[in-house]
Amino acid sequence: MNSALPETNELGFLIRVSDWSEQVAQHLADMNDLILTEAHWEIIYFIRQYYLQYKHLPNARVFAKAIAKTLGAEKANSRYLLRLFPDGPLKYACKLAGLPKPPTCI
Repeated sequence: MNSALPETNELGFLIRVSDWSEQVAQHLADMNDLILTEAHWEIIYFIRQYYLQYKHLPNARVFAKAIAKTLGAEKANSRYLLRLFPDGPLKYACKLAGLPKPPTCI
């Protein structure tokens, strides 16, 4: 991949989900002052899989429920998710995963 970021909208979300890669996610994280850890990647890959499987994004409650079911209740805890994504777990997980902005996010 070249160093140019794929096309994003005015909020920094990728225009095309297919443009996503780990390098793109890293670049988006850098732009949002986030240092990605294994815990971040787990949530990023989780929400990508959810979106690709169900063809829609969940609201925050459904997001947490799905995480609890798949990754365990401790990872669905709002405090845990806010430590990873302080400016909004669902919004920033989706942004870094190359997905559209969730309709329930401001």
